[in-house]
Amino acid sequence: MRIVLVGAVEGSRVALAALVSSERPPVLVITLPPTAADRHSDFADLSSMGRKSGISFFHTTNVNSAETLAKIASIGPDVILVVGWSQICGRPLRELASIGTIGFHPAALPRLRGRGVIPWTILRAEQTTGSTLFWLDDGVDSGPILLQRVFDVADNETARSLYEKHLLNIREMVPQAVRMVESGNAPRIPQDDEKASYCARRRPEDGLIDWRLPAADILRFIRAVGDPYPGAFTHSGSERIYIDAADLFPNPDRYIGLPGQIQTVSATGFLVMCGDGNCVDVSAWRPETSRLRMHSHLRPGSSLEAWPK
Repeated sequence: MRIVLVGAVEGSRVALAALVSSERPPVLVITLPPTAADRHSDFADLSSMGRKSGISFFHTTNVNSAETLAKIASIGPDVILVVGWSQICGRPLRELASIGTIGFHPAALPRLRGRGVIPWTILRAEQTTGSTLFWLDDGVDSGPILLQRVFDVADNETARSLYEKHLLNIREMVPQAVRMVESGNAPRIPQDDEKASYCARRRPEDGLIDWRLPAADILRFIRAVGDPYPGAFTHSGSERIYIDAADLFPNPDRYIGLPGQIQTVSATGFLVMCGDGNCVDVSAWRPETSRLRMHSHLRPGSSLEAWPK
């Protein structure tokens, strides 16, 4: 079976490795050039792996361009597998595959279609989620389901830990799905659109921390938008500070202050007051050389910027 893989992120690299390990390597990989790496915070250069396996590569920033379509058409693929590509795959692309085009989505479709799904899963305090391989159609993550794994979301889930769970599923599910297609037994289970929900795109600037929120919400926010994504940030004066790890301070009556005010500073971290009177204990931040002072205020923007109305 002739497979074309489309992707440019860590999940794409895992899918490629899984196909090679299962002795079903793609005949062509469509990916971003390294010069476009800033399109994805989790960008992965697939070229080195492909060169070792003798796989052909085609770099593009537009999977629907005439040049890309011509390259794929020259292969005559049975299946196009899309894992980690942000553009919608148009019908002319999908129809180049004689059997069909399969996409991966990090949610239990039909719920949480769209963008920024891993952060939204944590921000919404979802109890379960899933990894889904599905047949692409004209809609957004709306095509029939081929294979899906549903699993629990941990109470302390981070973007990275959830991402790794999806990577494990990609590693196992992609070869399984290919075998199902080869055998002619690959399902096409229609999604129930009445149960669908849609996630909006998230941008790096959406990582701004609002210290007026309860501490539990702020901690969830920090876990949701961190690695492999740009991260949660605040400002000390004009300096942007990224907060990578924090915990709830166990004694809510110890400190009295204003939301965003630093209560203590030590060699290992600092405490910040939140909107509900609890503090978060920050233990990892960037840059580590930031000059943080007790009782100073962390703000939405520069030191001259007021809290938004």
